[in-house]
Amino acid sequence: MMHKNPFTAPQETVPLIGFGQVRHTRLAPVRNAFAYGNYFLLLPMRSLQLHGGGTLAYNRFAPLSFFDTDHGDGRGPEQGGALAWLDALLEKEGIGGASPGSHPDPADGEIWLHCYPRVWGHTFKPVSFWYCHRQDGSLRAIVVEVNNTFGERHCYLLDQPQFGVEQRAAKVFHVSPFAPVEGGYRFRFMVTPDRKRTVARIDFDDASGPLIETSVSGTLEPLTPQAVRRALWRYPAMTLGVVLRIHWQAAKLFVKKAPLFGKPVPPTSFLTR
Repeated sequence: MMHKNPFTAPQETVPLIGFGQVRHTRLAPVRNAFAYGNYFLLLPMRSLQLHGGGTLAYNRFAPLSFFDTDHGDGRGPEQGGALAWLDALLEKEGIGGASPGSHPDPADGEIWLHCYPRVWGHTFKPVSFWYCHRQDGSLRAIVVEVNNTFGERHCYLLDQPQFGVEQRAAKVFHVSPFAPVEGGYRFRFMVTPDRKRTVARIDFDDASGPLIETSVSGTLEPLTPQAVRRALWRYPAMTLGVVLRIHWQAAKLFVKKAPLFGKPVPPTSFLTR
């Protein structure tokens, strides 16, 4: 795995799709582990806004599509879409790139979004990653956008991250009734030297130590019509399957008598830095 940013070459500012796996291991007090095959999108958001989605169905219904309203504060393309929301968030945090010269070290380069698509009009995105770059292609920030099954959303901003180097954030947002809102996350983002494979790891430590290890990995390729057909053939109802598997794993934890935690009030701030 390499540390430098893999998504800076001009020929790569086209939508990508990654075929790979989601892995999840609970270490204590009961053990539970699973791995599922799936796929995800990796989208150059500034390029999409300028040039359109190409093969990607962008803000329109299709068997596989992307909608701006599925992210951030839900603003649509007439309001600048999810990219405008992200630029406003970064601007508020002092690292915005939408206004040239407004900050000494802005994220004014390409913004790559790693996320699930809509499949047959349905989507659920447990976690999405916004890779925010400077003009020279170096990584300036990562915004981790988390959704829970209660329809709530929260973001974690990782300032000055590096590929291959662990980043940390305190956990403040309820995700699962089998995990407390305490402790913190350890993030690690990695790519291979040929820029064809990516791994995003999120490990959760509670007050007693390491509790959950998760990763999303995949092999990247351009989002061609052939790749779309392959994704739909392999995983015809992928996002619905994500929701069903979340509830299936929850049922297994309940049978194993994993401790339950009540749902707290959501954090007052939408962003944790």
